[in-house]
Amino acid sequence: MYIRKNVQALKAYTPGEQPKISGVIKLNTNENPYPPSPKVAAALQAFDCARLRLYPDPAFSALRQRIADMHGCSAAQIFIGNGSDEILSLCTRAFVENDGSVGYFVPSYSLYPVLADICGAEKRPVRINNDFTWRMPDDYAASVFFMTNPNAPTSMMFDHAAVASFCENFNGVALIDEAYVDFADSDCMALALREGNSNTLVMRTLSKAFSLAGLRFGYVVGPDNLIGALYKIKDSYNMDMLAQSVGMAALDDIPHMSANARRIKATRARLAAALRRRGWRVCDSQTNFLFARPPDGDAARVFDALKAAKIYVRYFPGDVTGEYLRITVGTDEQTDALLAQPVMG
Repeated sequence: MYIRKNVQALKAYTPGEQPKISGVIKLNTNENPYPPSPKVAAALQAFDCARLRLYPDPAFSALRQRIADMHGCSAAQIFIGNGSDEILSLCTRAFVENDGSVGYFVPSYSLYPVLADICGAEKRPVRINNDFTWRMPDDYAASVFFMTNPNAPTSMMFDHAAVASFCENFNGVALIDEAYVDFADSDCMALALREGNSNTLVMRTLSKAFSLAGLRFGYVVGPDNLIGALYKIKDSYNMDMLAQSVGMAALDDIPHMSANARRIKATRARLAAALRRRGWRVCDSQTNFLFARPPDGDAARVFDALKAAKIYVRYFPGDVTGEYLRITVGTDEQTDALLAQPVMG
């Protein structure tokens, strides 16, 4: 059996740990601690299983129009994927030539370099500053640049004017990954919809604020020709019938999502304040998680102690991230349990 050399050498993406034991407080994968809209449950209950003998709508026409109406654009500017990860993968296939390159910040979503390796593209990482701001190197170039904003794992929102300037002057496709935008104070959707835009895409997901990480539903907004390129290369039926039905139900209840997001933001503020009082350095989060440094900088020690207590958070070894933990904002009860641990100070 022949395996491509770049796949043989590939270091695969490592998802957050999914513990198999009971009694765990799971604050390591940025999942929403609250259930999705009751309309989602109603859609599941009402779904006619006999319909599954048929193929789903390959163009997800109703969903595209629903999302287009949300953002005040045409359905031709909307692509829907089997989670945001599929969209990112399709972008590397659609916009990166065989001798092309993929750009991204470090630290950021660790899938980006994996996607570059899968397609054999050159990786063009840009290290962010020690204060987690960024400055693009002079004469920087890449075929596509993936920018998570607010960023993960740092939780911070990049300066809007700097992002806009980069997108407008970048000689490649710029994709702004807004997975956490519903927990932020602003967004960059206007960059995808601006008059004359030819290179900027803005991507969102139902995994976080909509409490649908298990469904796999992402979408991206941008110029017709870029969106059309993604349709050319997608799987024939990349969004199954059930996901389309449930996704529509979730999008029909924005107030429920917004209420959950406000609840998480309130708990986020309480947790951040409590940690700062105990001497932790906490980034100004615009996400549903905190990126926080314990007083002694020994994040690995805190990670191990919490795991022993069945509280799972995320630790990223490295010179930039190694002193920090990424802590998903859970329920108030989970937050109290976390703060009660002696290792938290």
